[in-house]
Amino acid sequence: MYVRDAKNRDEAWLLDHIEEMGLDERSFRSRDYVIAVEEGSDARAGFGRLRVHKTDDGEFVELTGIGVLETWRGQGVGAHVIERLVETAGDEGFDEVYCFTPTARYLAQFGFEALDDGAVPDALADRLATVRDDTDGEATPLRLRREDFGMPERLRERFKHAVPEGGDPEPTPEETAEDFGIDPDEATYKYDTGG
Repeated sequence: MYVRDAKNRDEAWLLDHIEEMGLDERSFRSRDYVIAVEEGSDARAGFGRLRVHKTDDGEFVELTGIGVLETWRGQGVGAHVIERLVETAGDEGFDEVYCFTPTARYLAQFGFEALDDGAVPDALADRLATVRDDTDGEATPLRLRREDFGMPERLRERFKHAVPEGGDPEPTPEETAEDFGIDPDEATYKYDTGG
């Protein structure tokens, strides 16, 4: 297993699973996502998003849209998606990462701390309200100082040996000429020798 940046060809897959899991798809951009992939089959197992909020008070970054396919759950996939997102936030110059979620307990094991509503930056207060509307008021505001991130060893080990439960992994579809807007029956190629 490994985690990579999402590619344009992942867009339909991401949107299907975001909708299926009831996750936030506002301001969707596939390039904001990372995807956990099984090396042998190239099957996609989970995903997450790093969303940058540009405000008059500066820029803030939020982890959102984290999902793991049911057959891959409990194997450290989500943990490694979160780790990659936190690393990316650091690479982009962010020292703090925010998350608004009903699964605060899960994120606490990585070093996220719960915040009182008053400790949420004013620039993110509307975002917190939106997430709470989507989760029937269940979202807890969390913050992680990047240097406080920690990966529990048990999750690192599970990820190394992750396999889908109850069936074959969902394969990544093969790219075709049509994916790039090319009609293979009508296209001519610069080096086509005609035979």
